[in-house]
Amino acid sequence: MLKCRDVVNTADQLLDGDMNHRQLLAIKMHLLMCSHCRRYVRQLRTLLRAIPFMYKKASDTEVSKVMEHVHSHRDNYP
Repeated sequence: MLKCRDVVNTADQLLDGDMNHRQLLAIKMHLLMCSHCRRYVRQLRTLLRAIPFMYKKASDTEVSKVMEHVHSHRDNYP
């Protein structure tokens, strides 16, 4: 029987579909009984799906401002 720690440590493999049948069965059995781990896996799945939408590409103006700032402070450091 898996412990919650085991599920947390292998949740990424579960979501990637990178498990053998025995591991998958063990995790599914644990998830049937453990609402905390079901919630954890659901939240991890949601987070992984949301990451590509969290950041937009920087505009040319934003890149220029950052680079100007970097160049203006570069001389202050050895």
